Amino acid sequence: MRYSQYFVPTVKETPSDAEVISHQLMLRAGMIRKLAAGVYNYLPMGLRSIRKVENIVREEMNRAGAIEILMPTVQPAELWQESGRWEFYGKELLRFKDRKEAEFCLGPTHEEVVTDLVRREVKSYRQMPLNLYQIQGKFRDEIRPRFGLMRGREFIMKDAYSFDVDSAAADLSYDKMYQAYRRIFERCGLNFRAVEADTGSIGGTSSHEFMVLAESGEDAIVSCSCCQYAANIEKAEVRPVAPAEHAEPRPLEKVATPEKRTIEEVAAFLHVPHSSMAKCLIFVADGEPVVVLVRGDYELNEIKLKNLLGCTELEMAPDSVVENVTGAPVGFAGPVGLKVRIIADFSVQGMKNFVTGGNEKDIHLKNVNLERDFRVERFADLRNVVPGDACPRCEEGRMEMWRGIEVGHVFKLGTKYSEALKATYLDAEGKERIIFMGCYGIGVSRTVAACIEQNYDGNGIIWPIPIAPFHCIVSALNYKEEAVAQASDAIYEELAAAGVEVILDDRDERPGFKFKDADLIGIPLRIVVGAKNLAEGKVELKHRKSGEVELLSVNEAVAKVRALVVAALK
Repeated sequence: MRYSQYFVPTVKETPSDAEVISHQLMLRAGMIRKLAAGVYNYLPMGLRSIRKVENIVREEMNRAGAIEILMPTVQPAELWQESGRWEFYGKELLRFKDRKEAEFCLGPTHEEVVTDLVRREVKSYRQMPLNLYQIQGKFRDEIRPRFGLMRGREFIMKDAYSFDVDSAAADLSYDKMYQAYRRIFERCGLNFRAVEADTGSIGGTSSHEFMVLAESGEDAIVSCSCCQYAANIEKAEVRPVAPAEHAEPRPLEKVATPEKRTIEEVAAFLHVPHSSMAKCLIFVADGEPVVVLVRGDYELNEIKLKNLLGCTELEMAPDSVVENVTGAPVGFAGPVGLKVRIIADFSVQGMKNFVTGGNEKDIHLKNVNLERDFRVERFADLRNVVPGDACPRCEEGRMEMWRGIEVGHVFKLGTKYSEALKATYLDAEGKERIIFMGCYGIGVSRTVAACIEQNYDGNGIIWPIPIAPFHCIVSALNYKEEAVAQASDAIYEELAAAGVEVILDDRDERPGFKFKDADLIGIPLRIVVGAKNLAEGKVELKHRKSGEVELLSVNEAVAKVRALVVAALK
């Protein structure tokens, strides 16, 4: 490919509406262009990298025994109503009607469609295990699309769905996909972690997220310093705290705290640490108020709370409900004297003589104690993990925190969809059984953006060789000179014949201009062909990642580039 005949509209200035590095650099490098909020055109350089990821995904999915299909983007409402997700999925589901007033949606995922397909075609245990996958565009009507391909409304995704005769067989399918995902992201050259995660709107019994580690990541993840345990912050477990050792309970004391409502304000006013206070939070769960306690220096994890309560809707109680439950304005709630159910985080079990709200305006209580002053219906793990927490799986480890970008997610669905859509099979005895399912997604376009968030410098992108748009660029300095043109063409043709994806920069531009474009686009290897070095039979080989420059003969440069590419693609 000759640069002069290619479509690479690079931009020198950073676009004002691009917030994160990947968005900035993909726009500047001429890889994407915005069409509408969260909707992008993929230009040639960007599409080449996306196709590289797709090919790696396809190879590993096929290797793991999955079979590629392609399902419609447009899905009928009846299937989503049958599964119960038509209303539950929320406004991210883009709904519309056709000319006959039939309701449809643009597919954000395909659990319903693939389950419908399988229930029509799979009748016997002999037809399983079965794993079907596709690589396709999806649409989710994000409320705040941002960060380019990191959180767009339209995106490219690989989604796979496994079908098995029972839970044990489904576990084997899940493990195959888990291992395939590890190989995929290793082959992409990414630094990632596989972490335990909440199942969210997809549902199911358990799941793992695959997180690319990057400071710009939206998600907080934790991992043990000693063992393999890792989870995202929504799912990360906290080891239960032993009940507080016997200590003499001091007399309950009512204290005035004028206009002091927050943990920070009350702690400073009373000269006590946050850890000696208990937050009293009031929620409405499926229409019923519930009081939740957590130690003052910790943050409540609402997903853990929702899962514990098993409710469909959970929200912070409005002021009117708080006042009705406590008899006081917001900011002075406490568990003493309340008539509603109270649940508490494990951290509260370790507290004695602590401070809470007094259920009166401008009043807090000191020396509050469990059992004597109030009772808790249930203790549970309800808070976010913090760095330094004890590992819940091993005795020695402590939790460390990272930032991550979710690029893949695997789910054990169980019978959530197969039962709702009546996807059954006949076993060896002729009895009808429910099919067990798993689902497995990779954000293909997001993986490309996440790679950039992990691999860049002040000059532009630094692509890992496996997913770079081109492996090598041949930069001809003054292509009008016959010797330079002949040598550049020969190197280009020899590399291409050796299987190296190469682009020849034959433009009539200054050397510095060409170098800046090559660095911005992030092509891993650059051979510079100039008259001065050619006179000595040499060319310059520059490594984008390390910045190392080597002066080599033409044959040496070609051989080295080929060897580096072959090694990276193994």
